[in-house]
Amino acid sequence: MTKTAGRPRSFDRDAALEKALRAFWRDGYEATSIAALTDAMGIRPPSLYAAFGDKRALFSEAIRRYQETYGAATARGLREEPTGRAAIESLLRRAAADYTDPAHPPGCLIITAATNCADPEVVEELRGHREASKRAIGERVADDVRAGRLPADTDVTALATYYAAVVQGMSRQAQDGARREDLEKVAALAMRAYDA
Repeated sequence: MTKTAGRPRSFDRDAALEKALRAFWRDGYEATSIAALTDAMGIRPPSLYAAFGDKRALFSEAIRRYQETYGAATARGLREEPTGRAAIESLLRRAAADYTDPAHPPGCLIITAATNCADPEVVEELRGHREASKRAIGERVADDVRAGRLPADTDVTALATYYAAVVQGMSRQAQDGARREDLEKVAALAMRAYDA
C-alpha cells in the first residue's frame, strides 16, 4: 500500500469549491484571480493547486457543481414537463426566480462567466454548455411539432435560438438589477411567440 505524501488537507474541499464557484459567478473567469480565489476560499495557493490543480481545472469543477446544484432544477423542469410549451415556460419562470435569488450572485454562471474572457478553452467550454441547453429547448419544441401542438412547418431551430437568447438576456438583466417580477413579465411576453 502506497502512502500519500504531505499533511492531510486542513480545509473542507466541498465548502472551498462552493466559495470558488461563487467567486467565478460574481466576477467571471478572467477577472477572478488566484489571489481572489484563495481569499474567497480561505486557503493558500499551494492548497488550491494541491486540491484542485490549476485555476482552469478548478473552474471546470465549479461549472460541474453549478449544473448539479443551481442549474439542476431548470434542466429538470425542461425535461419533465408534459409538453414543450410547458417546459419552456417552466424554464423561463425558473430563470426569473433563480437569476434574481438574493442567496447567490445574480444571473447564470454558464452565461456570464465568459464575459471578456481571453481563454479559448473556457469560452468553448461555456459555449458547449449553452449550445447543449439550446438543443434541449429545440428538442422540446420538436416534441410539440411531432404531437401536432405546433404547425409542421415550425422553424424549431429559430424558436430554440430565440428562447436561448431570452434566457441569456434575462441573466444579463438580473445582473443589471432586474427584479423577479420584471423577468416574469419578460417570460410571459416571450411565451406569446410560442404560439405565433
